[in-house]
Amino acid sequence: MSAGTSRVVVDISMSLEGYVTAPGPDMEHGLGRGGEVLHEWAMSERTEADAALLDEAAATGAVVMGRRLFDFVDGPNGWHGDLGYGGERDQSSQPPYFVVTRKAPETRRLSGDFTFVTSGIADAVAQARVAADRKNVVVMGGASVCAQAVGAGLADRLRVHIAPVLLGGGTPLFEHLGTGPIPLEAEEVVQTPRAVHVTYRVGK
Repeated sequence: MSAGTSRVVVDISMSLEGYVTAPGPDMEHGLGRGGEVLHEWAMSERTEADAALLDEAAATGAVVMGRRLFDFVDGPNGWHGDLGYGGERDQSSQPPYFVVTRKAPETRRLSGDFTFVTSGIADAVAQARVAADRKNVVVMGGASVCAQAVGAGLADRLRVHIAPVLLGGGTPLFEHLGTGPIPLEAEEVVQTPRAVHVTYRVGK
């Protein structure tokens, strides 16, 4: 398999209503106020099934994210120590990250391999495919970048981790999809106490 044929997987957690944050996300509360429940499946109380899905995502070849998400994970309340991509784990070996942005930041706190792509989601995914070689590319968020990847036909798989919660508001995942209906084929469903993990094959 060549670098150009590696899968692009949009992978994100959401509430039952489709919100990827609770209301009021900011630099102090990246998931909004009360939004941490969305990622409980990935934290210390995860089951073996949760951990297996997290390990699969963490073994990816490259990661694409949006600038707003980068600003939070790079901020004072973001990733630190053994808490980073893939949850709570040894972060000494990280994939390269490609950040979709209008302008690269002048400074950053995190020391990982970050490339700031100012030419759009398609170019970010293309660069990530090359860097990933034969491994998957994961589009991890936020909502806008995930929607852009699916709407542009760049995603091969959509994996949503549906937390057992109704947030009543927040950031919707596909508010600005910008396209007509996109057929999805359910490929895998894994149910655990803290999430229902559904993987879809994305129609082109």
